[in-house]
Amino acid sequence: MTEPGDGDAPADLQLTSAEWSMWQAFRNGSTCDLHIGDPARDDPHGQHLWGPERRVRGRVVALLLLDGPPPQPGRVTALKLTGAYITDTLDVAGGAIKPFVELRDCRFEAELVLPESRFTTLRLVNCAIPRVEAARVQTEGDLHLPRCVVQSGIRLTDAQIGTDLMLNQTVVHKDRQGRSIMADGLTVTQDLQAEMLESYGELSLRGATIGVSLSLRGSRLSNPFGRRALNAPQLTVERTLYLTAAGLPNSPFSSGATPPYGTAYTPSRGTRVQRFECEGGMRLDDGRFGDALDFEHARFIMESDQELSLRRIQTPELRFLGERPQRGRVILSGARVVNLVDKSASWPGLGGLWMAGFAYETLIPRGHFPLSLRLQWVAAATPEYAPEPYEMLAASLRTTGEDSDAREVLLAKQRRRRETLPLAAKTWGFLQDWTVAYGYRPGRAAVWMAILWAIGTIYFSMSPPPPLKTGEAPPWNPYLYALDLLLPVIDLNQSAAWKPGGGAQWAAAILILAGWVLATTVAAGASRLLRRQ
Repeated sequence: MTEPGDGDAPADLQLTSAEWSMWQAFRNGSTCDLHIGDPARDDPHGQHLWGPERRVRGRVVALLLLDGPPPQPGRVTALKLTGAYITDTLDVAGGAIKPFVELRDCRFEAELVLPESRFTTLRLVNCAIPRVEAARVQTEGDLHLPRCVVQSGIRLTDAQIGTDLMLNQTVVHKDRQGRSIMADGLTVTQDLQAEMLESYGELSLRGATIGVSLSLRGSRLSNPFGRRALNAPQLTVERTLYLTAAGLPNSPFSSGATPPYGTAYTPSRGTRVQRFECEGGMRLDDGRFGDALDFEHARFIMESDQELSLRRIQTPELRFLGERPQRGRVILSGARVVNLVDKSASWPGLGGLWMAGFAYETLIPRGHFPLSLRLQWVAAATPEYAPEPYEMLAASLRTTGEDSDAREVLLAKQRRRRETLPLAAKTWGFLQDWTVAYGYRPGRAAVWMAILWAIGTIYFSMSPPPPLKTGEAPPWNPYLYALDLLLPVIDLNQSAAWKPGGGAQWAAAILILAGWVLATTVAAGASRLLRRQ
């Protein structure tokens, strides 16, 4: 563009005064500030028109970035532009931009075109932009777009961000396809901060990889007429995905803010908060979260056909501590977690929860979550009987030493299963439940044995049977005789020596049958318990 050492702009560019100021600031790395000093008129999102004294052409900005003049002696070139109105299209597609770039409080007349370009660091702060087209963009450092308002979507498909991607307090409206942010295949080496983001359309992060944490604290994702507000299957976050509330500080530069722009922070008790809110479905299927997936204080507003889908996710900790969805479904089928931190008030009711194949190791309830409510939680997830959720709950309870609660869960499983059986099997099930609770309460068998033994002893004391062979029968003992009838395996040499008739014969038959029922039921229950252990 210029001869070596020549820092003047080509004469045919015919620079305006604003562009000449920007040109000189670029050469010495200083800020070109085109503010006029009136906050209302300097607001890039306001209604006031900006005059020619603030206008710079997009092609002049592109020329500085792609083939700019050399720096002043002892300085480093950088584009630091504040309060400018960038006319036409700023197009640096495919270019390699070495200078540091920071545009603050700027307005763009047309979309920002950055596909396949390479930056060191790019910061757009509090700018008004019609659209950001940045598929496959690469940065060595940060890409920042905090507090920007983008009218027709951001495309970051297959972008590679060297350090952090910041979208705090950004407002993004949908494009023609109904997407607000299209970032499929995005790679961020460190954090993706999108706190208090407002997204109106589908936020798509299919197959994205985040090297540290992804924070959507206090954000609002709204796509009520589309299928999903957040579509992020196969998302990988090396640490934690925060879909939680954000504390609202007194100023954007409070402690807890991330310099230099400020952000929300995790609220402490008593702090005024802004919830994470998702209006529309959410899909996180097959996601991998290295530390946790956190839904504390989250609110989901869904239609009946929309889902919060967590199919086959894997994470050491799932914190399901949000507000109960009034409509839609929560899907946990095939998910694998170690710790499930939850509240009874967070889960949807009957038909609103699916968790076939959901595996967890430890339950960590917050607040009041007794076993009765936990059983309702399982029942809500199984409108049709399925044994796996009951067995998973029982296994988790046994892991923490709550064996009696585990038996109650398995008993509840048998009762649910009984509802699916034909009449004969159902009758047999009621008998097992009434007598020994399917073997999960074996103490009942001893009680019934004692009762039947007492009844049998009294009856046969009053109506002793005659001996089978005179002179060969042992001394008559109604206690041992009734006990011998009740015990199906042990032989006390009593029942075979006497020949009951009439009513005594029926009484003996009842005792024998009752003994077999009690014994087999207890044995079946004991074998089930041994198999589980």
